[in-house]
Amino acid sequence: MDVRTIALRRGNLERRAALFAAVRHYFDTHGFLEVETNVRIPAPVPEEFIESIPADGEFLRASPEIAMKIMVAAGYERIYQIGRCFRAGEHGARHREEFTMLEYYAAGMGYRELADFTVGYIREAAERIFGRPALTFRGETMDLGAPPEILTVADAYWRYCGISMEEASRKDIFDELMVTRIEPRLGRGRLTILTDYPAERASLARLKPDDHSVAERWELYLGGLELANAYGELLDPVEQRERFRLAARVRRAAGMLAYPDPEDFFAALTLGLPFCSGAALGLDRLAMVFADAADIGEVRAE
Repeated sequence: MDVRTIALRRGNLERRAALFAAVRHYFDTHGFLEVETNVRIPAPVPEEFIESIPADGEFLRASPEIAMKIMVAAGYERIYQIGRCFRAGEHGARHREEFTMLEYYAAGMGYRELADFTVGYIREAAERIFGRPALTFRGETMDLGAPPEILTVADAYWRYCGISMEEASRKDIFDELMVTRIEPRLGRGRLTILTDYPAERASLARLKPDDHSVAERWELYLGGLELANAYGELLDPVEQRERFRLAARVRRAAGMLAYPDPEDFFAALTLGLPFCSGAALGLDRLAMVFADAADIGEVRAE
């Protein structure tokens, strides 16, 4: 940490603090309880593209997801958490191994309703900080007061790639096209909600009741930058255990770390997780947008 560099970042750090305060105000006034769970955990979610960091026989959390879902199962209907998370090998203009995440869950709320709620706190934060629901990011005016673009993953592949999402998966170019052809075009001038991911990319999301080929999952974009990932939460412990088993198989094939099973989480699912939705948003990235910064390090004391 360089003294001169930190001194030059004062304006960005003040903007970051104002953003965090605005977010907390929104959640607090909408009936959410702020909680704090352990940073060191015994068993992470076995995600196929995220590697947790070992820590004295346990792991630094990649997100507080498991612990917060256990709380929802225990009767906490609306909770949120702002805290440090860790992911191995992630460093770049948009990534750090250590970062700040906002994660929240709402019982009785559908995944599309949670998207509306998410747009609401981003819009209100801009109004509180800038005096209007708009900001400038990378030379482009972002109208946060405008209705967000709602775009399905299927439509995005046809619009920007000229092929179906199923064909992209079969050809093993789904991720490549997403990063190079789709994401840079999302959130141009307003928020974009990219929704209804293919079932094989459901992760911890339930499948849509009327179409099991897609999941109740969305991601939020602004200025080509992914900000949030959300699920209509999977409630079935048997299906969730099977998904974790399949993900662990992919991880083994890729030479990634082996994780123990999160038995406390499965016990909570068996006890009964209510109908709910949850989301995780990278607050460092949102601070980048609000400060019109080119690198995530510009809005952190590092």
